[in-house]
Amino acid sequence: MKKILIVEGNLREENESFSNNGIQTHTESLKDSLSYFTDKLTFDVVNPSSDQNIEIISNQLKKYDGLIWGGSSLNIYNDTPEIRRQIEFMRDCQKKVKKILAICWGMQVAVTAAGGQVKKAKSSHIGIANEIEINENGMRNPLYIDKEKKFNSPAFNFDEVVKLPKNGVCLASNKVNKIQSLYFEINDTKVWGLQYHPEITYEKMISLIQFRKDRLIENRKVFKDTADVENHVKFIKKEINLENKLKRMIELKNWLNQLK
Repeated sequence: MKKILIVEGNLREENESFSNNGIQTHTESLKDSLSYFTDKLTFDVVNPSSDQNIEIISNQLKKYDGLIWGGSSLNIYNDTPEIRRQIEFMRDCQKKVKKILAICWGMQVAVTAAGGQVKKAKSSHIGIANEIEINENGMRNPLYIDKEKKFNSPAFNFDEVVKLPKNGVCLASNKVNKIQSLYFEINDTKVWGLQYHPEITYEKMISLIQFRKDRLIENRKVFKDTADVENHVKFIKKEINLENKLKRMIELKNWLNQLK
């Protein structure tokens, strides 16, 4: 059995809103997706923003075979106490856990903790990222074994990595985000980062769009009106008919294989 620590990036209030609206938390999505590949995993879950026992978890980090840090609706440049706690916990993880998979918000926290930089992006992904292309470094990285060189993926982000950590390598890009995935080593830890979400279904992305519809129109201004939202949802539904579940999540399988 491999012991995995899942780090929940969302604040408790956001997860309660998810649950009240029938949407899986990101931690629940991760558990389901990882369990698709193997039943030889045990999970612990920690939320650095709210858990009171974070020091106890920090002292036990070396017992985990790997760590996965998931998504969040937070923006790292807002520099709140909750965000600072996540960054500090990530620094600790980068000293004590040998293999880290950092997804979306998780990648942004990992990069910031290691000296890189994240800024608000000029454009965004709402539910889907199109034409992500793996570069030569990515094709040589074990994360992308059996992955198509160009692919679409569930994604939801307004921010992007603009500066890699020391010795960081970009593995894939698309027209919206120059850095769609990356790899770096820090201390004795190997960190893989994904800006997109192989662990989340398109169906959940559609639920998130509908859940955040008012915010996306009024605050984020990525849609003009409800009709614009529905047209985008129809576009994502077409992708559901085309996707292959295993291919969508192959990065998770490849990362798990690195724990052997």
